[in-house]
Amino acid sequence: MRPFPAYVVSRTKDILDCNPSCLRLFAGMADWPPERRNVVRYVFLHPAASKLFDDWDEQLRVVVGRLRALHSLEPDAPDLAELVAELLDESSEFADLWERYDVCAPTRDSKTFHHPEVGDLTPGYQAMELEGTQGQRFITYFAEPGTPDHDKLVLLDMPEAERTAAAPAEDMR
Repeated sequence: MRPFPAYVVSRTKDILDCNPSCLRLFAGMADWPPERRNVVRYVFLHPAASKLFDDWDEQLRVVVGRLRALHSLEPDAPDLAELVAELLDESSEFADLWERYDVCAPTRDSKTFHHPEVGDLTPGYQAMELEGTQGQRFITYFAEPGTPDHDKLVLLDMPEAERTAAAPAEDMR
């Protein structure tokens, strides 16, 4: 999938596996130990998330809506209960949205990021359910070759030293 960010998540959005550009796309995620890497936890608890997503409020609603949908099917699941308890304790935004009981907000086919290393980009994305798993999904972001968004995804895929050398300073904003 390289240079495109790609990852596999569990039904509770734990990142089970990902490529290097995925960790770079979610600014600061690589600083967390692998067992804490969870998309919902990131959106609510990582300080970079509110600046990274163009539509952070929508991201919050979507991830809570998906957790609510899962909760409606498996209200006693220990992994889900643990994640919800952590977020209720650590995020007032999560607690407010959780109490609304909204289920599965709609998603779009692209997302705009305000990335601290490569600037603004709006890649497309695709999410696919993985057959034979308990709710695992494969997600990837992409852009057409020759576009600025593609160039920025290529930069994110490069090791830091190469990325710094390849990107003019004005393109990094």
